[in-house]
Amino acid sequence: QVQLVESGGGLVQAGGSLRLSCAASGRTISSYAMGWFRQAPGKEREFVAAISRSDGSTYYADSVKGRFTISRDNAENTVYLPMNSLKPEDTAIYYCAAGPFSGSLYSFYESPNRYAYWGQGTQVTVSS
Repeated sequence: QVQLVESGGGLVQAGGSLRLSCAASGRTISSYAMGWFRQAPGKEREFVAAISRSDGSTYYADSVKGRFTISRDNAENTVYLPMNSLKPEDTAIYYCAAGPFSGSLYSFYESPNRYAYWGQGTQVTVSS
């Protein structure tokens, strides 16, 4: 079992930055692909970014590419998501997830069904 706890959310003006963290316990995250998803009110959960467990390859939704960067620190058992140039449409609850899978297909990483463990989420609100 892996327990995931997100932090770093908050209220920020458009154009600002936040850095989300996802601290894992129970097992080392080196065994898992790690992803970030978000869910805005009235919308389905959507993929944001992911990082592979093997070679650290990263995958991003088009809407965040160039603004968000996912990274992992296996020694700290933590995954990070610095977010820059935030927009009001980035407002959502952001969830960290861990999945026991490998591969290089984007479709693997964007599917929430491949992730076995989820955090409780952290709220990000971007004001215009």
